[in-house]
Parts: sequence; structure tokens; C-alpha cells
Amino acid sequence: MNKIIVLIAAVILSAFAAACSSDSSVNNAGPAGSRSSSNANSATANAAPAKPSDETPAQVRAAFPDAQSFTTQHKDIPKNSIADIEKDTGGKVPDTDHHSYLAFSTEGGARRQVGAATLVKADGKDLVVVYENKSGSPYIKEIRADGVPSAFLSQFAGKGHDDKFVFGSEIKANGLDESAAKAITTAIKIDVLTMQALYGAAHSH
Repeated sequence: MNKIIVLIAAVILSAFAAACSSDSSVNNAGPAGSRSSSNANSATANAAPAKPSDETPAQVRAAFPDAQSFTTQHKDIPKNSIADIEKDTGGKVPDTDHHSYLAFSTEGGARRQVGAATLVKADGKDLVVVYENKSGSPYIKEIRADGVPSAFLSQFAGKGHDDKFVFGSEIKANGLDESAAKAITTAIKIDVLTMQALYGAAHSH
């Protein structure tokens, strides 16, 4: 009788172990080390990994209508650069993890970069800052934002890390509330200096 009980217990334990092993293989599905949240919802081992473009905000996509793909860049801002940026702007760097979005075109069969952009938040508004490269440094090509007068945003075109962004002097409200204009000006200046610190060419001044 004892032998029968032991045999039944062994069969039950074997079945339980097999079930646990099966559940583990499903829960571990998906590529390891991915930063995309969409991978966390992968239900099977055959689920496709998330593409870099999944992180690209719709506002950034709209700024590059001719782009076929996007890549998100994550870079940590060095502590010494944060201190310099905050000293130069009088503002606060919003996050040490800076995101930029690279736009690419594949026309003609060759993949080439057609631009880069960041998404800056200020005064409750989302601003897309589109950059171009000049002598190895990022300069503002244009800024897009819903509900912000183009006469105000156009003042930033062509500006880089060496240019002044003083509200009331170089930058005017131009139809925007003054407190909002000042907040946006500071946020854009912070982003320009951050882009220079992370991607710009070294300079002696």
C-alpha cells in the first residue's frame, strides 16, 4: 500500500514539474535587454521585436514627411555639462536621459539621414525642435508647436549654442504670452546646449 502511495506521489510531482517548465518558456518570450515597452507585452516567442520608430512621437514624424524610418537616440547628459547648462540658462535640465530622433530616407535604395529632432516640453506645450548640422554642431532649422505663433518660433531658426537667447532682447513675445514666451525660450536654449554637449564638435571657448 505504501509503495502505491509513493508511486502516485511521484507521478503527480513529475506532472507539476512539467507544467512549471512549460509556463516558464512562455513567460520568457521576447528579446532580452530591449528598452521598448512593447516587448513587455509579447505573448509568444515568435513575436517580432519592436522597431526603433515605435518610440518616435507623432509630432516628430509630422516634421519629416519624406522620412521612411526613425531611430531614437538615448544619451545620458554628463553631470558637469548639466551644471554648465543650468548656469548658462538659469533654467533646470528636465531629465538626465536626453532623447533625440534621427529621420532617414530610403529613396533610391540608399538609406540616408534627412534630419534630427527633439521634443521639448514648456508651459504645457510640446515643441518639436528640428536640427541641422553646421560645421559639426547642431543648429536649429525650425521649431513646430501647436498653439504657438509662428512669428515667435521663427526667431529661433538658425541659432546654435553660441547664439544669445535672451528673452526681451534677441527673442520677443511676438503674439505669445510673455511668461509662456520666456519659459519656451529657456527650454529651447537648454535643449540647444544639451545637443551641443552630446553631439557637437569640440570648441575652444
